[in-house]
Amino acid sequence: MLDTTPLTAAVEQFADRLRAAPQSRLQRGAAAEALGLARELSARAQRLEDPEAAVREMPDAGMFAAADQVTVAARDLAVVLPGPQALADAVELVEAAMKRAGV
Repeated sequence: MLDTTPLTAAVEQFADRLRAAPQSRLQRGAAAEALGLARELSARAQRLEDPEAAVREMPDAGMFAAADQVTVAARDLAVVLPGPQALADAVELVEAAMKRAGV
C-alpha cells in the first residue's frame, strides 16, 4: 500500500494556512487558488476511479470553505493514487498552489 503521508501533510499545511489567513488575503486570490487545486485534485481522483465517466466539477462553496475542499479532494485522491510518481505529482501541485496563494 502506498504511503500518502507526504500528500496529506502538504495539504494539511496548506489548509491550516488558509484557515489562519485574513479574509483580505483569501479575497486577493488565496481562496481561488485553493479552489482551483481542490478541483484539480478531485478531477484526478475521479479519472483514476472511473476513466470512462464524465468529471464532475467541485462547486465553489465560498472562500471560507476552500481549506476544507482542498482537504477532502486530497483525501479522495490519496485513496486511489496508483503509485509513487502520481503521489509526487500531487504533492508538487499542492506545494505550487500554496506558493501561488501566498499563504
